[in-house]
Amino acid sequence: MRLITPALLATSLLTACATPQTPLSADPIAVVAAGSLREAMTDIARAHEARTGQKLTLSFAASGLLRERIEKGEAAQVFASADMGHPQRLADAGSWSPPRVFVRNQLCALTQAHLNLTPERLLGALLDPAIRLGTSTPKADPAGDYAWALFRKADALSAGAYATLDRKALQLTGGPSSPKPPAGRGAYAWVMDQGQADIFLTYCTNAVAAQQEVPRLKIVAVPPQLQVSAGYGLTVRRGAHPAAQAFADALLAPSAQTIFARYGFGSP
Repeated sequence: MRLITPALLATSLLTACATPQTPLSADPIAVVAAGSLREAMTDIARAHEARTGQKLTLSFAASGLLRERIEKGEAAQVFASADMGHPQRLADAGSWSPPRVFVRNQLCALTQAHLNLTPERLLGALLDPAIRLGTSTPKADPAGDYAWALFRKADALSAGAYATLDRKALQLTGGPSSPKPPAGRGAYAWVMDQGQADIFLTYCTNAVAAQQEVPRLKIVAVPPQLQVSAGYGLTVRRGAHPAAQAFADALLAPSAQTIFARYGFGSP
């Protein structure tokens, strides 16, 4: 057995303290992220730049559209998606690391002021022919995929609900041809402010941000039997600068998770 002498312990401590920090990249690390992460990721990136000196560039859009941009050659190094499917597809192609969940979200119903709904009455309102239901665009935006997962759960509670909801849902955001809100406006607040839908199914974090922008809007919790949990996936391009992996790791650190929680995200 090798004895740990005071001299050996001191040498080990000095070696640990001398471990170099992640080298900085001369070029900014390109980060692409789901639109629902905009506010939280911007705060986290600002803190990371101040702490490490590493510059970052952030680009936000629907996760499916970001994945398509990467597949077409965009030189992103970190991809933070609102689901696991899009980053997994990149990983399966071999050029990106296996994704890991770094935050979670849930669906909420954002409603117009004239609707007085409770979670128990939400499904009936969604099925009401007079109620216009807004969603994001499936395949392009995971929020749309999660809405359709909710529709499938609804079918188990009310026969034929899936067909009704699938037929009536208005895909208003997140698609390649979806109208863009004016500068400075959030997509969901803008859509609801314009009266394009009576109820919009979106992430709870988006609903909170929309209500802050348009206070008359209401938020209704999705009941447990309809709720869909959204696991957000994080992946890094293989061969990217070490600073890219360092930023990805920082998103799971307590300081970043505290910021995510402040914006309504759940822990991994």
